[in-house]
Amino acid sequence: MGLAAIVTWLITATVGIYLLYLWLSGGGLRRQATKVTRFPATLVFSHPVLAVSALGCWIAYVLTSERVFAWVSFGVLTLAALLGFVMFTRWLGGGRHARGAENGFPMIAVLLHGAAALTTFVLVLLTAAVATGA
Repeated sequence: MGLAAIVTWLITATVGIYLLYLWLSGGGLRRQATKVTRFPATLVFSHPVLAVSALGCWIAYVLTSERVFAWVSFGVLTLAALLGFVMFTRWLGGGRHARGAENGFPMIAVLLHGAAALTTFVLVLLTAAVATGA
């Protein structure tokens, strides 16, 4: 399951990179000064930084089988997932901010990123729980 989580994580990251590219090329950073965005730059960049950090911990777990890496990875991934959920709800229209570069996101890319992320989250949780005997 550890390797399956890495595969789904890489799918999630690939689609996430595509969404980040669309946001940047659509003027996401330029709109920060005018507040014409639902996605503040801090939110946009914190989400992948946390996810990549969690992936690093997960790879350390897969290589060493040290349970602490699995749980640290899960904890950091939980924070990344919460930020992702915030962006998803803002993308859907919740929130009080004006529309920005994220307006052009293809629904299929957003849904694929979310589904792969949810699959990854569940695999990481199950693997960490099995590793601890919980």
